[in-house]
Amino acid sequence: MQKTTVYLSDELKRLLERAAVETQRSEAEVIREGIRMAAESSLPPAPHSGIFDSGDPCMSERVDELLEGLGRQ
Repeated sequence: MQKTTVYLSDELKRLLERAAVETQRSEAEVIREGIRMAAESSLPPAPHSGIFDSGDPCMSERVDELLEGLGRQ
């Protein structure tokens, strides 16, 4: 782990202290979690298409046929 210094406003410091007490964690843990959450939320979303190979190169052309009746009982 690497050490760094962060300057906080009085308000942020009070919020940090309260979060640490309420969650029974160290202030450093709360800070690390906050940084991780902020960094992960700024990542681009994972791709939703092309994530697997169906083996059918024409599948996208037959989508209506393949999905016909889906959701019906």
